Amino acid sequence: MARPDLESPEGRAAYRAELKRVGWKYRLGGFVLIVVAALLVVIARDGKFGLTDDAVKVAYGMLFAGWALVITAIFQRTRHHKRRMAEGL
Repeated sequence: MARPDLESPEGRAAYRAELKRVGWKYRLGGFVLIVVAALLVVIARDGKFGLTDDAVKVAYGMLFAGWALVITAIFQRTRHHKRRMAEGL
């Protein structure tokens, strides 16, 4: 694949859209895990629905996994960008 055309506004917009597609599943999955974990922490801290402190430990694990997915997506996008700029794709 040739190097992207960043000289024109259309080329920059197309490349920006291409970069957004790289790793989107990991970013979305990570975001969902982070939001669900945050809600679980708030609900468990209030003691609602019979959730105990064990639920908070699970939620912190979910937070860790969510952020790991987001960081994985960032690394994928960075690697893709470097390869495209080096015309190695």
